[in-house]
Amino acid sequence: MLLIVLVLLLAIVLGGVGFVVHALWWIALAVLVLWILGFVFASGGRGGGRWYRW
Repeated sequence: MLLIVLVLLLAIVLGGVGFVVHALWWIALAVLVLWILGFVFASGGRGGGRWYRW
């Protein structure tokens, strides 16, 4: 019985980790798209092609 509970807990933990990693990939993709769009839209204005203010 204890073995079944441990296997179920392991499956739940690994399933949760898999979901979090999948969500992080989508967030990383969205940040990458925003970063590329920042370069594309800033290249035409404000001298030097810098889109950041630092």
